[in-house]
Amino acid sequence: MKNGTDEGYSHALGNRQVQMIAIGGAIGVGLFLGSGGRLAAAGPALVISYALAGVAAFFVMRALGELVLYRPTSGSFVDYATTFIGPWAGFASGWMYWINWAATGVAELTAVAIYVHKWAPDFPRWLTALIALGLVLSVNLVSVRLFGELEFWFALLKVAAIVTFLVVGLYLVLFSVHGAGPAHLTEVGGFFPSGFGPVLMSLQAVVFAYASIEVVGIAAGETKDPAKIMPRAINGVTWRIAIFYVGSVLLLAMVLPWTTYQAGQSPFVTVFSHLGFPVAGDIMNLVVITAAMSSCNSGLYATGRILRSMALRGEAPGFAKAMSGRHVPYGGILFTAVVLLGGVVLYYFVPERAFNIATAVASLGVVTTWGTFLFCQLRLRQAALRGELARPAFRMPGAPVTNWITLGFLALVVILMPFADPDQRVAFYLIPVLAVAITVGWRVTQARRSSVVPPVCEPPVADPMS
Repeated sequence: MKNGTDEGYSHALGNRQVQMIAIGGAIGVGLFLGSGGRLAAAGPALVISYALAGVAAFFVMRALGELVLYRPTSGSFVDYATTFIGPWAGFASGWMYWINWAATGVAELTAVAIYVHKWAPDFPRWLTALIALGLVLSVNLVSVRLFGELEFWFALLKVAAIVTFLVVGLYLVLFSVHGAGPAHLTEVGGFFPSGFGPVLMSLQAVVFAYASIEVVGIAAGETKDPAKIMPRAINGVTWRIAIFYVGSVLLLAMVLPWTTYQAGQSPFVTVFSHLGFPVAGDIMNLVVITAAMSSCNSGLYATGRILRSMALRGEAPGFAKAMSGRHVPYGGILFTAVVLLGGVVLYYFVPERAFNIATAVASLGVVTTWGTFLFCQLRLRQAALRGELARPAFRMPGAPVTNWITLGFLALVVILMPFADPDQRVAFYLIPVLAVAITVGWRVTQARRSSVVPPVCEPPVADPMS
């Protein structure tokens, strides 16, 4: 069942592209770059953080899957929040999702600059980020088909790189090449070298690593056969999480001592460089550049659709409704791109902290978005039990218990933020600021709506002079 927010879109995404969009969403710079610094802080026990966040991500995706099969729409959770919670919830969740992607885009552009710096140390990093923004913006403005094709190849390259690492890593561990093996998990300070605290404090960064898996749900509104394609795409995220994330982090901790890794450098590049394969390290560096570009590309795609959905309801700037002749919501895409341009300026002034600050702020949007999926699915289930709607066959497992457990996990991530590093505290202190801004924005939107009062049709009054 489609709704009005999908008018004007072309249903150009097929099974091949949607499957790869789902994969691309599940593999980003949170793994390729962020896991290096977290391994250096938490040690081998970081794998527990990835496993916990992975379980939460699985239930979030299944909640989203049930909502998508109930009503596939490019408005995604904004429409679901409006339907199952209330108009204010759609407004709040939509803008928090936009904040998520605006901050994520800054992080991704920052990551591109860090990676390119390995090859061109004298080239200005802010200029690298600006060029990367120009490329992904151009792709998004051309057509959704080009976006789908580019994401297909980006995702294919990322999967090939991860699979290559998994194969090489398994070989090294099984045959104890270069000293690799399970002994690395405990030989330097034990499995918890710094205690359990860093494992908990890393949850925010790990949750960010799983961010953007929900893009596949937004793509449902432009999918040819969502009832057939979406369940397969969403279910596929489960084993990708188990293998790509948890498996990769576990192998990283076994191939080299955890003290070898450091913040600001991809752990995958570190592995191949230490093994004496500098060319492989360069190839992996290219892969992580495409991973960052892919994530930024997905962010512009997602926010363009979400902003248009909100603009059609008067909850976002009117120009976000603009749709090109190629069925691209260019107004919303350009709106986000302008903010990402501001992120390039931020990186110019604080290059050392820009990535961590951006990921911390983005994680607030991730938690809000995931929480929205879970709560909307609760409301959908309740409505189905009352006989108000037909519940899809593709359902959230263990509901409502799994909903509340996952919501509790997300609350824990936010509660821990002020006790973590300074960059996470910056994001935590932004929570009241964002709450006030969204509340004011909602009241202004409501006031504008109430001021536009339709004329009351009354019976004509006879002219006394006639």
